[in-house]
Amino acid sequence: MTTRNEVAQLQPDLFDADDVTLRTMLNDAHLPSLLPALAHLTGDLAILRPDLAPDTSPFAREPDGMTTEAREAARELAFIALRRLRDGVEVAAAEPTVDQIAEMLRFVTGPLATDAYVPLLLEELAVSGVDPGAPAWTMDELAPAARFRVAVIGAGMSGILAGIRLRQAGIPFTIFEKNGDVGGTWWENTYPGARVDSPNYLYSYSFAQRPAWPGWYSTQPVLLDYFRDCAEAFGVRQHIRFHSEVESARYDHQDSSWELVVRTAGGTESHRVQAVISSVGQLNRPLIPEIAGRTTFAGPAFHTARWDHRVDLRGKRVAVIGNGASGSQVVPFVAGQAGELLIFQRTPSWYQQVPGYHDPVSPGMKWLLRHVPHYARWYRFWLFWTEGDRNLPLATVDPGRVPGSESIGVENDRFREMLAADLVSLCQDRVDLASRIVPTYPPFSKRLLLDAGGWVDALRRPSVRLVSDAIAELTPDGIVTADGSMHRVDVVIYATGFEASEFLAPIVVRGRKGVDLHEQWAGDPRAYLGMTLPAFPNFFLMYGPNTNLVVTGGSTIYFAECEIRYILGCLRLLLDGGHHAMEPRRDVHDAYNREIDAATMTMAWGVTTENSWYRNGTGRISQCWPFSLLEFWRRTQRPDPGDYELR
Repeated sequence: MTTRNEVAQLQPDLFDADDVTLRTMLNDAHLPSLLPALAHLTGDLAILRPDLAPDTSPFAREPDGMTTEAREAARELAFIALRRLRDGVEVAAAEPTVDQIAEMLRFVTGPLATDAYVPLLLEELAVSGVDPGAPAWTMDELAPAARFRVAVIGAGMSGILAGIRLRQAGIPFTIFEKNGDVGGTWWENTYPGARVDSPNYLYSYSFAQRPAWPGWYSTQPVLLDYFRDCAEAFGVRQHIRFHSEVESARYDHQDSSWELVVRTAGGTESHRVQAVISSVGQLNRPLIPEIAGRTTFAGPAFHTARWDHRVDLRGKRVAVIGNGASGSQVVPFVAGQAGELLIFQRTPSWYQQVPGYHDPVSPGMKWLLRHVPHYARWYRFWLFWTEGDRNLPLATVDPGRVPGSESIGVENDRFREMLAADLVSLCQDRVDLASRIVPTYPPFSKRLLLDAGGWVDALRRPSVRLVSDAIAELTPDGIVTADGSMHRVDVVIYATGFEASEFLAPIVVRGRKGVDLHEQWAGDPRAYLGMTLPAFPNFFLMYGPNTNLVVTGGSTIYFAECEIRYILGCLRLLLDGGHHAMEPRRDVHDAYNREIDAATMTMAWGVTTENSWYRNGTGRISQCWPFSLLEFWRRTQRPDPGDYELR
């Protein structure tokens, strides 16, 4: 794992590569990001020829947005540049100017991105050679005599990140983790087929890039190893208390501290800290629907997040209830094992076909990412753009459209037609299947799933049946649907998602004057910037309300890095100003949430009536961020003291 940013010097192996090796490796190159990387490296922006600029439209049929002719020309230009560098004809240039970076950015993004993205891009490129997200201060510098300790709840992706930044700032901390290892969702979800649905070169810490990911969308074991490696490499693991579940957190106004009650194997413990960072996530409590007779079923029954590896599915009659993200990943495996598979679908899901979803990263691509400076960073930015803000118009309601209608806008309609055509083509001669798996609601009303054809291939098997009738009850022998049909099965697998809107449950959190957080929320979680809460001083959330990604296949790690930068900024405000407590002003919190709600009603998931886990029990969208990724980055640069009550 590369834990330091690249420096602007050629890796030694590049000097040893002959022409045949260079050409061979370039056959695997992602050229729309390699060309700006070479312009960055050499200072020669002429390599960014307008005729080679990729089509970055969401409707581009080629993944890299380049024609065959453009690809051949770009590959030749890259070969010439690398050979000149290898032979010493050209040397690495000085760091580019902001104007030059802006020109490179426009080559990658086309006309949609403005120069407003340049500061974000400079941070992503880490042109200074250091980690720009690391705090530039320490507690010893600001408040050497302060008594200040932080408790982090959860050692998943966000908790590890929080530990890394706290350690860099020299702030004492303890991470409490209920499981026996790090990884969070990647430790708990061990079902066959589990993998990330964001590209790994994006779904990874910006300061801990791994050039040699084995796959483009890595599997659960690979991701778990990555987070284990990060916890170890950055000295976080020694601060984690495993098998330690936080049951409650109570604020003590007298000394501005939080008392945590933690259940361990040896009993309960009490810990007092000055600040709490909740990193428990949204997708960690399995949702098993209340179905009549559920507990009467006589065979094995389990949730995908609690996969029972002791159960042999070979030759069995298996029911999978649910067809969301986990269901779509596990069904191809189950279909290959079971004698008969019944998939109970409430509503169909939109799938975007990603041909390389299960493919390994090619050797040439790994070689280039490792040996060409800046290339990994520019490739990451390509993913940031094409998986992220580029797609925002696709989910935005056109002015004048009626909320709740099946169509929200011209761009969304065009995208819908493309997705539908892909699904129908995969069904081939199964016309009956095509009519049942193409949704009627607009894309982005609920989670868009990624696939490489495996879902539809599984449905086309003779041993697989798709059941769209509602489930009425479970019996000891199987499942009865609303039409009265009895479906006999041996095993029931719940692919029914998580209790996403139950933030922080089942932890009891009491703030100033004993106010209960869950009672304050009353089933409708809200927070300022998704992170801070009125009446709960020094209590911070990561992956809190309205910080989930929808439009983008972008990375929750990006959001987490923005959040921990902001939270460390809050801790700096406390320490540097000699304050004991801070909480957002109620008017600021409320105005922010009104803004979120108004923006939500301009997006597909806000105006349509399709049921999804984005909505909480009150019907409000409490999960999703309705603005651009750039906007979240802007708002989380540093806390504004005027937004807070500081005591």
